[in-house]
Amino acid sequence: MRENFPGRTGTLTGLPQRESPPTMSAGRDKMLKGIVGLLAGAAALAQPAAAQSSDPVLIRAAVLRVDNPGLPPISRLDLPPEDLGFAGARLAIEDNDTTGQFMGQDFEAVEVTATPDTAEAEMATLLDEGFEFIVVMADDATTLALADQVGDQAMVFNALARGDNLRGADCRFNTIHVAPSRAMLADGLAQFLMWKNWPRWFLIHGSHPEDQAMAEAYRTSAAKFGAQVVEERLYEDTGGARRTDSGHVQVQAQIPVFTQRAEDHDIVITADEADVFAAYLPYLTWDPRPVAGSAGLVPRSWHPAMEAWGGTQYQSRFERLAERPVREEDYQAWLSLRILGEAATRTQSGDPKTIKDFILGDDFDVAGFKGQALTVRDWDHQVRQPILLTTGVLTTSVSPQDQYLHQTSQLDTLGVDRPETQCQF
Repeated sequence: MRENFPGRTGTLTGLPQRESPPTMSAGRDKMLKGIVGLLAGAAALAQPAAAQSSDPVLIRAAVLRVDNPGLPPISRLDLPPEDLGFAGARLAIEDNDTTGQFMGQDFEAVEVTATPDTAEAEMATLLDEGFEFIVVMADDATTLALADQVGDQAMVFNALARGDNLRGADCRFNTIHVAPSRAMLADGLAQFLMWKNWPRWFLIHGSHPEDQAMAEAYRTSAAKFGAQVVEERLYEDTGGARRTDSGHVQVQAQIPVFTQRAEDHDIVITADEADVFAAYLPYLTWDPRPVAGSAGLVPRSWHPAMEAWGGTQYQSRFERLAERPVREEDYQAWLSLRILGEAATRTQSGDPKTIKDFILGDDFDVAGFKGQALTVRDWDHQVRQPILLTTGVLTTSVSPQDQYLHQTSQLDTLGVDRPETQCQF
């Protein structure tokens, strides 16, 4: 299924339009409109003659979201919205056009939804239509398969898959990893736990492959920063109705028993990307200990309560557009297309090769409302970025923590650094 969402030359599909309430007097409003008009006119006069005399250069992208059928989340509050990811991309198009209108550039993107069975066909259609910048929102295996399908025909922005293998032995030169890796998320949490002097971890992981991969990331982080996994336990997914009337009664009885007699520990670390058990652990563990990982204190790329470094205005603009709080997937799709927009603006070019080369070059960076410029690692094409450590309603901390230094970039204390990489382009 497809929808176009153009920039300033069109309207956003499926989004109700709302009027903002008046916030100033009519006279002041008229004066400000006059000032804005003068500034716009001055900017137009300052444009190169070619930009004024010709149509804007159209820079197209596509957002391909591959939806996996599965069980609903444990909490109904976590049900994914229909525009998940797409809403962030729409905001990025608006942001890109804010600058693009003065640069003779017009940005446009196409929304595509697919299943794992139809993803390859949808990608083939996008390539046939000439798209050279494609944001992919899919699981690890699908992202890798689509990157291989694309080859050198386009640049892929990975806005969802966390797999460390995608940045390691299975890395692809055509892919920019905007989503943080599991290693980055685990390292961000580990740094904070060591700052708190909580080095003894009780690790509980699920039975799904993605749970096992996240557990391995926590083991690696523990060794990297001097923590100790004092005990591990496997929570087997046996299915069942998790949201039945009696579900909470069963959980209340099961979780304390499951966690009793653990080795002495400071904190419970959960690796539950399949969303089977972790949300039940806070306040139900046998020993009174904090919970982190997939529940409790959670490492994320973004959080709807983030307000620092201009985050409030980003949140407000997103909420006006989508009429809901932002999610990680939205932020990662937004950042993907902002990378494209930033490169196009700074190169003053619509040529795909020029834009791609600049993104991968030493001079590229982009603002991401995280307190410092975000850049792309040349050894695996992972976007360097801080990791937010969040509870349900607040951002508790942001990693990297101050005590962890690096000879090149403090952000390279998160995830796989150059000397350890297995990526070979």
